[in-house]
Amino acid sequence: MRGEHIGELEELVLLAVGSLLDKAYAVAILDVIKQSTNRTLDVTAIHAVLRRLEKKGLVSSSMGGATAERGGRRKRYFTLSQSGRQVLDDVMSVRMALYNKMPKLTFAGI
Repeated sequence: MRGEHIGELEELVLLAVGSLLDKAYAVAILDVIKQSTNRTLDVTAIHAVLRRLEKKGLVSSSMGGATAERGGRRKRYFTLSQSGRQVLDDVMSVRMALYNKMPKLTFAGI
């Protein structure tokens, strides 16, 4: 499958796109990531990741209608593709398998 391996920011963007459903555009994605991770990112970084994910076939995009609040500019909305969902499922599966291999240690007294 093309685009199987993704980085952490790509994973966060895919998760945000999936959670926003039909309201996933760059600024909304940025807001979800900021709220969820308390990380400071720039919207240009989100745009770059979205372009990369679209090239990999993990998201698709379409243009929304022009709005007066945006000065007549249109928003590009993103949707998680079936391949994108599969990649997220695979990543989660690997993470959980590794996490479950860790011994149940306690760190009392540290």
